[in-house]
Amino acid sequence: MTELTSLTIAEAREKLTAKEFTSVELTQAYLNAIEAANQVFNAYIAVTPEKALDMAKTSDKRRAGGAAGALEGIPLGIKDLFATHDVHTQACSHILDGFKPKYESTVTQNLWDDGAVMLGKLNMDEFAMGSSNETSHYGAVVNPWKAQGSNQQLVPGGSSGGSAAAVAAHLCAAATATDTGGSIRQPGAFTGTVGIKPTYGRCSRWGTVAFASSLDQAGPIARDVRDAAIMLKSMASVDAKDTTSVDLPVPDYEAALGQSLKGMRIGIPKEYRVDGMPDEIEKLWSQGIAWLKDAGAEIVDITLPHTKYALPAYYIVAPAEASSNLARYDGVRYGLRVDGKDIADMYEKTRAAGFGTEVKRRIMIGTYVLSAGYYDAYYLQAQKVRTLIKRDFELVFDAGVDAILTPATPSSAFGIADQDLAADPVKMYLNDIFTVTVNMAGLPGIAVPAGLDAKGLPLGLQLIGKPFEEETLFKTAYVIEQAAGRFTPSKWW
Repeated sequence: MTELTSLTIAEAREKLTAKEFTSVELTQAYLNAIEAANQVFNAYIAVTPEKALDMAKTSDKRRAGGAAGALEGIPLGIKDLFATHDVHTQACSHILDGFKPKYESTVTQNLWDDGAVMLGKLNMDEFAMGSSNETSHYGAVVNPWKAQGSNQQLVPGGSSGGSAAAVAAHLCAAATATDTGGSIRQPGAFTGTVGIKPTYGRCSRWGTVAFASSLDQAGPIARDVRDAAIMLKSMASVDAKDTTSVDLPVPDYEAALGQSLKGMRIGIPKEYRVDGMPDEIEKLWSQGIAWLKDAGAEIVDITLPHTKYALPAYYIVAPAEASSNLARYDGVRYGLRVDGKDIADMYEKTRAAGFGTEVKRRIMIGTYVLSAGYYDAYYLQAQKVRTLIKRDFELVFDAGVDAILTPATPSSAFGIADQDLAADPVKMYLNDIFTVTVNMAGLPGIAVPAGLDAKGLPLGLQLIGKPFEEETLFKTAYVIEQAAGRFTPSKWW
């Protein structure tokens, strides 16, 4: 970690403006860091040094001409789910082998329009299906954090594990990510970084490889709350190419930081006190409550009675949408093709070779719950439960609660190739227990680092807000961050 790569976006922005260094120098420092450490973390699956330095040179010219954008000259990592023109875009799946789109996703285009620089594409769980970044065709990502006195490699969380690991290891200033059931917030909590999943429709989904279209939402992973606010301001927009994107003004999220919490009501849901939750998580939650109380917020106990049904309902809705979305990968037009004796045989062989185990599992579950005879029993029921979950939140917010505080994850990061979890996929799915409700209801949620466990690993708290009130989340998360401090891994690589 050279001095330049240890700067936050806000700090780098200030120093670039003061001409203390150029974007080319900053970008080169990140490229050097990636070259030195990527073989350790496997965070990047494609690095684009020529493109990065070209973008940085252009950025320096723009700045010299007095036309600096909001992210002018800031080097970013891009999750492999976002289409990037003529650059590797495979959702970390073998089935999209060699795919380089001739178009750019709206989210990344917004970042480039604001002057950002692309360092490369980041590893992730295949098609964003996973909670540990172990389902990637390109292998697992290694968390930059290690437990005290242990050499065991830990997962960075998933599906945006490459994004979180790269931000925590200072291999990019910040990263794009996506969240379908917790894939921004859980990796954020596991790596001591800040991750926000905005309200459904805040960021365009156009040009982002689909997993579950009614749940997927893009957002940033950054080193601190301020950087996450800067990133989201650039990423968010309405988009004529995505009818689910919402035409609302994008606020200056950064301006909300430092605002008072006096008069705010923070809800504490009793349903999030789950069986077997470690004392450390409970203690962290209580500490978070105390910090918000000290800042002038009123703490109120609330109930979200349908929370217990969220995970099973999610694992019906998400695979159902995935089985439909992933039907398009057939070896005919792009990506992998395995020849067969006829077209049906080619489809079967291509999909068998192209998809990994977890993706196949979810396609099969999804196809089953949508099949005749089971649609009403499973999919329709799950959609009804989803409506009830959304209603729970609406009733709480209507009663005057401004935001909800919960733990982000049920534990700190676990080991790569954990045998217990490998043997039982449902145990892995339980990692999303605190995060899926937010996606089911389409609400914004932020994970902010709040402390370390007994092993010295980061733990996060989650704040859930009203639709399109990300500013409330940023100002509340900022209070937690100011009280807890920032967390960076000790360098062992």
